[in-house]
Amino acid sequence: MKNVGIFMIFTIVLVSLMVPPGYSQIAKSSATLENGVWHTTVGKQVQVTTDVANGQNRAQPFAYIVQIENQDGVVYSLSWISGTLDAGQSLSPSQSWTPTTPGTYTAQIFVWQSVGDPDALSPPLEMKIIVL
Repeated sequence: MKNVGIFMIFTIVLVSLMVPPGYSQIAKSSATLENGVWHTTVGKQVQVTTDVANGQNRAQPFAYIVQIENQDGVVYSLSWISGTLDAGQSLSPSQSWTPTTPGTYTAQIFVWQSVGDPDALSPPLEMKIIVL
């Protein structure tokens, strides 16, 4: 992995909730964060959002990839968006997921050069989500 100045901060929110950059939060009426683990319910759409910033003095193409696996390692959701961040620019890309089955899931977030070029621009992030 090369260090190219991309930084990430992880956030998960309900689609109807606007969260200021840098905060990790989910609506208290639908889910809670307890000891670093998110708790939500079947059928509640969540947005996996990560603050991404380009600390370089040049534009940087990127792909923001979110993979959600169950406790057995089965991938339930894989989605991505791609774009380019100008020098010093930040962005809060987001991908949605609606759990349909109770269980323990892991959301893995990657920022790569592109979907076809898995050269990591930042260390991956990971979080647990318990669906009731």
